[in-house]
Amino acid sequence: MPVALSILDLAPIAPGSSARESLAASVELARAAERSGYRRVWYAEHHNMPTIASSATAVVIGHVAEHTDSIRLGAGGIMLPNHSPLVIAEQFGTLETLFPGRIDLGLGRAPGTDRPTMRAIRRDATSADTFPQDVLELQAYLAGESRVPGVQSIPVPQNEVPLYLLGSSLFGAQLAAQLGLPYAFASHFAPDALFEAVAAYREQFQPSEQLAAPYVIAGVNVFAAEDRDEAEAQRETSYRNRARAFIKRGEVGREYTDAEIDAFLNSAAGSQLSAMTKYTATGTPDEVRDYLEDFADKVRADELITAHHAQHVPDRIRSVELTAKAVGRA
Repeated sequence: MPVALSILDLAPIAPGSSARESLAASVELARAAERSGYRRVWYAEHHNMPTIASSATAVVIGHVAEHTDSIRLGAGGIMLPNHSPLVIAEQFGTLETLFPGRIDLGLGRAPGTDRPTMRAIRRDATSADTFPQDVLELQAYLAGESRVPGVQSIPVPQNEVPLYLLGSSLFGAQLAAQLGLPYAFASHFAPDALFEAVAAYREQFQPSEQLAAPYVIAGVNVFAAEDRDEAEAQRETSYRNRARAFIKRGEVGREYTDAEIDAFLNSAAGSQLSAMTKYTATGTPDEVRDYLEDFADKVRADELITAHHAQHVPDRIRSVELTAKAVGRA
């Protein structure tokens, strides 16, 4: 059976573009995913990042849901320690009530930002320690139950809001296995522990009311174009912009040339940033298909969540369409 195919949309704000244009592009990307047969589109919670427009993740999901018809939409993910479980249950219970049968909720325990922003969010430095208990509290609210006497989340959705645990380490894998939840590994930017984490999850999995058998989602970056040279050029541009955003934090007015960025990425200081994009499919539709099928087979993934990073929106949408067609989704 072919691996399921989904999309992680980071709602990128390209150089010279605005957040409004970015969110309009997210609507067009989701429409393309819906036409092309993708299973779901997820949005991630990030804060204090000028190049990402999905900080108010639930609001973005609602906006895109209003402009699409059937594709599943969700968070990949909500960083639960930034919030109370009750507030997230209210948000996603409302989304599922408005768009029944279409809402997912992926949960992570990272801050999704830096330490000063954590303080601005009013996040306690130890809030991640109660992540397992917070997941269970949230799960109960969404089921119309409660672990806090006298408190309930309203509205309670009529349909299930499936939970997914996100991670890039053994902790998330083991917790997902213990709770019997699907596990999504962030291999699109944190590849190191991928195989070890997936193996631990599958070995330790305990069936639950939500899920009878292990279910693994693995992240992978994609640049698909009709011409391989064009796909390579899109990758170079995207990853250079990513490096610029990384090294320009805190600097004003400094512009780096492509040569300077390439030198940084090839240096010891930039090697870790380069290694983060280890799992990237680049090339023609056939080349991308072969890469994704091989990657899914090696990882034993049930689903791939693809991140299409081309800077220009038409190129990103074309990558989505070409990938789906090559893998047999359209």
